[in-house]
Amino acid sequence: MNIGLVAHDAKKKLMQNFCIAYRGILSNHNLYATGTTGRLIEEVTNLNIHKYLAGHLGGVQQLGAEIEHNLMDLVIFLRDPVTSKSHEPNVDHIVRLCDMHNIPLATNLATAELLIKSLERGDLEWREMYHR
Repeated sequence: MNIGLVAHDAKKKLMQNFCIAYRGILSNHNLYATGTTGRLIEEVTNLNIHKYLAGHLGGVQQLGAEIEHNLMDLVIFLRDPVTSKSHEPNVDHIVRLCDMHNIPLATNLATAELLIKSLERGDLEWREMYHR
């Protein structure tokens, strides 16, 4: 399955720790991330990640295009609802696209863990029908 990973600056360390904790599950899937987030994850996990541009340089739009073409099966966008900065990607666009295309989306650690465990159990295999 194709998994998109994005994190606001204040959540990048959390994303790294999440990916360390679930490295075994994530290693069985195709991972896509905005540039900085992807690089930081690779540094601590050694996972192979397809990196888009940095989020504020168009990486979120690149991920959005993949979602619009139904090429993402799951998106984890760890957002900072308190101290968002103007240069950080806007989560609203990704949320809207995931809703439009019925793609599971996590915006916090609790939901990310639920989705990753569902993925491990095979609960998201229904997404594969979209790729036929």
